[in-house]
Amino acid sequence: MKYKDLVQTWLNGALNDPIVKILAKNSQLTKTQLETLLIDFLAENIAGKQLNYDEKARLRLTKAKLSRGAFNRTLKQSKENVIKSIYTVLLLGYLGVFETTTLDPYLEIANKLKEYTEAHQDMPEGDNELKDHLRVIEIIREELETSLKHLSSPSKGEV
Repeated sequence: MKYKDLVQTWLNGALNDPIVKILAKNSQLTKTQLETLLIDFLAENIAGKQLNYDEKARLRLTKAKLSRGAFNRTLKQSKENVIKSIYTVLLLGYLGVFETTTLDPYLEIANKLKEYTEAHQDMPEGDNELKDHLRVIEIIREELETSLKHLSSPSKGEV
């Protein structure tokens, strides 16, 4: 399998993950910006070699030919949106809008996301252990989805 196929298969899997879909829907990034950012950060690891921006542009899932300039503009926009999101959280924290208790549900989800990621990395070898492990991963995923959906539709007046 060519590295382009590997990267695009990985991108499709990542972008169609139910947790990613919920997180992306409620983020400051468009789907195209997220895809471009993922290509920029992770494609070289998957491809196993250094890629220039023309090669990265060709990795996008779109069928249309994409120029290096368009790829770079989208990449710049995505990085700016990430930075603005971080500054928004810092600003609200500094102004006292975010109190620790207000952030608790988000911190709990962040910890659950870490637990979910670690569970995927620590797959056991044996069949029985693997079945139990996959059941635990599914429970964590369902809890995450429920929690994320709940937090993404806060009641009026909540930040």
